[in-house]
Amino acid sequence: MVLEEGRAVTKTTSAAAMGSTSATEKLLQKHQENHFTAGEVVRDVIMGVSDGLTVPFALAAGLSGTSAPSSIILTAGIAEVAAGAISMGLGGYLAAKSEADHYMRELKREQEEIITVPDAEAAEIGDILSQYGLQPHEYNPMVNALRKNPQAWLDFMMKFELGLEKPEPRRALQSALTIALAYIVGGLVPLLPYVFITTAEKAMLTSIGVTLTALLIFGCLKGHFTGNRPLQSAIQTAFIGALASAAAYAMAKLVQGA
Repeated sequence: MVLEEGRAVTKTTSAAAMGSTSATEKLLQKHQENHFTAGEVVRDVIMGVSDGLTVPFALAAGLSGTSAPSSIILTAGIAEVAAGAISMGLGGYLAAKSEADHYMRELKREQEEIITVPDAEAAEIGDILSQYGLQPHEYNPMVNALRKNPQAWLDFMMKFELGLEKPEPRRALQSALTIALAYIVGGLVPLLPYVFITTAEKAMLTSIGVTLTALLIFGCLKGHFTGNRPLQSAIQTAFIGALASAAAYAMAKLVQGA
C-alpha cells in the first residue's frame, strides 16, 4: 500500500511537471519578442559609410581649394576611396580576428581550470549567482546541475564570468567586406558631381549639397537603428562631415596662399 501511494505521488508529481512545462511552452509561444540582433553588422556599416562620406568629401573639398581641375580631383578621390576601403576593411578584419583569438585563448584557459580546479570554479558560479541576489540554498542546486554538464558549465563561465560571447566563425571576413563596401558606397557620393561637372568650384558646391543631404539621411537612419533620436543624429553627422570638409578646404587655401 505504501508502495502504491508512493507511485501515486510520483505519477502526480510527474503530471504536474508535464503540465507546468506545457504551460511554459504555451506562454513562450504567445509572447514573441522582437529584438534587433544585427548590431555588429550595423556597426560595420555605420563605420564604413560615415568615413566614406567624410574623408573623400574633405579630400575633394581640399583639392578644390587649390583650383585643381575636376578630373584630377576625381582621380585622387577614387584612389583615396580604393585605399580607404582596403585600409578600413583590413582594420575590421584584424579587429574581429583579434576578438576571436582572445575568445579562444580564454576558452582554453577556462577549460583547463574546470578540469584542474573544479571546486574553485564551482565556487565562482556561486559567487556570480549571489550577485543576482540568490542565497546558497537557492543556487547550490544550479551549481551542482552545471557541474554535471561540462559544456554548459563552460558556456556559463565564458558568458557570466568573462562577459564573452562566442564569435561567428566568418565574422572577421564578413566585417572586412561590410566595412569596405560601405566605405566605397559612401565615398562615391561626394565624388559623383566631379564626374558630370568639369568646373571644380561648381562641382564642389554640388558635392557639398549632395553629401550633406546624404549625411542627413545616413545620420537619421543611424539614429533609428542605434536607438538614438534620428533628428539629433542626422544633424550631428552632417555637422561633423561639414566641419571636416571646411577644415580641409581652409588648409588647402592656406597652403596655396603660402
